[in-house]
Amino acid sequence: MCVTNQHRALQGINILDLTQAVAGPYCTRLLAGYGASVLKIERPGRGDITRHAGPFLKDIPNPEAAGLFLHLNGGKRSITLNLKSQTGRAIFLRLLESADVVVESYRPGAMTGFGLDYTTLAGCKPHIILVSISNFGQTGPYRDYEAVDLISQAFGGPLMYAQGYPNKSPLKYAGNTGQYYAGLAAALAAVAAAGVSKWQGVGQHVDISIIRALMSSPEHKPIISQYTGEPSRRVSNDDRSAYLMGAYPCKDGFIGVQGSGRGETWWPRVYRMMGMPELIEDPRFSTPADREANRDEFDALWYSWLAEHTRQEIFAAANEARYPLAPVYTPADLLTDPHFKARGFFERVRQPAVGELVRPGAPFKMSATPWLPSLPAPSLGEHNEQVYVEQLGYSKRQLVQMRMSGVI
Repeated sequence: MCVTNQHRALQGINILDLTQAVAGPYCTRLLAGYGASVLKIERPGRGDITRHAGPFLKDIPNPEAAGLFLHLNGGKRSITLNLKSQTGRAIFLRLLESADVVVESYRPGAMTGFGLDYTTLAGCKPHIILVSISNFGQTGPYRDYEAVDLISQAFGGPLMYAQGYPNKSPLKYAGNTGQYYAGLAAALAAVAAAGVSKWQGVGQHVDISIIRALMSSPEHKPIISQYTGEPSRRVSNDDRSAYLMGAYPCKDGFIGVQGSGRGETWWPRVYRMMGMPELIEDPRFSTPADREANRDEFDALWYSWLAEHTRQEIFAAANEARYPLAPVYTPADLLTDPHFKARGFFERVRQPAVGELVRPGAPFKMSATPWLPSLPAPSLGEHNEQVYVEQLGYSKRQLVQMRMSGVI
């Protein structure tokens, strides 16, 4: 099938993006990647907070070269607008006329303070979708509490409680896990709500709680705890029930193993992978009780074999034996892996302030309506003239006046 610019999954959906940081921008990045027109509305003079958070190229602070911002905002347009001003509010309502979805990540109540709450927006455009992303949601006792990703994961209960070593403190998942889960949930909700608006003529307010999104994640530990009534248990590589699970050192790094809890049929595969099929008949290692009684002896064989082989050698042996195992990759390894190269997962984009960048591409592939590749993130207010003059009809003189008065 010949794909043109018209063949985009979200072609024709217009998004007003009032988000910053991670969760909201990730949501709108996904929408932009599949063809939605996303107009990012930023605070005059400063913009999204991630413009100032880095990482920066050569550690030189530059709001147009902040790595996290560039990653989360590709394919969007940017204008500056002060929503606290009466003129800024009026301009936003004009922009609303051509919008299908508004996505915002202010603290609850902020949109009401701007005079742009859902009731007001729906009064101007009944079919509008407002997606609000906040820490605890728009209602409830914790509505106005501050939170960062660690706090979100801590509130996630079994999710963080089960991470780490036994008899040690719980550990959070790396990075902004909760933020990305919430961004993904918000993108899904925005598409679903936009569909209802288009097909049934129903607008609505979508309430996304970062903590709720994290608690609803695919991670199975909370599910097990809720089902059994027992608290989640932290395990390590040395735990009896989790033997041969986790990260293990080898000749050139680490390998990751997820082989525990799969029954006795998996142990012959381990022995074949190690090139020691005779261990299948070895009375020291033939049953769970035997292996536990002679664990030190098996560990000596296991760790010695790992130390003599590279990650790729072990990975190849595991594939031959059909045993679940993988190399623990560094960022550089990801870029050279033949599978990811063959599927075109990483994309190259030329960003004016920093040159060519390599970044993750589409999270999933669509044959007829593909991801829009290689779209740079906008500079702050890059599209002010395009939107205010060409779209809304302001003169360049008025644009200068609005800039001098702090409206844009």
